[in-house]
Amino acid sequence: MAGDHATPAIMAAHSWHPVPFMLHSKLTRGEGVPRFNERTCAQGSVGSILATQVMLLAMSHAGKLQKYGP
Repeated sequence: MAGDHATPAIMAAHSWHPVPFMLHSKLTRGEGVPRFNERTCAQGSVGSILATQVMLLAMSHAGKLQKYGP
């Protein structure tokens, strides 16, 4: 689960700021993060990643890749 863009209230417009990202599968472990927001998601094991890495990570957790990484 992720947002597609940040829209800080102070800017009242789309921005470059990070958006929260959460991945759930049989292979993920619960980390006890109590909320879904920028700060708590950044504390999880995924941390901060580039959008270009999200699809590869999701496909890996879905069992759609024979190998993850180079």
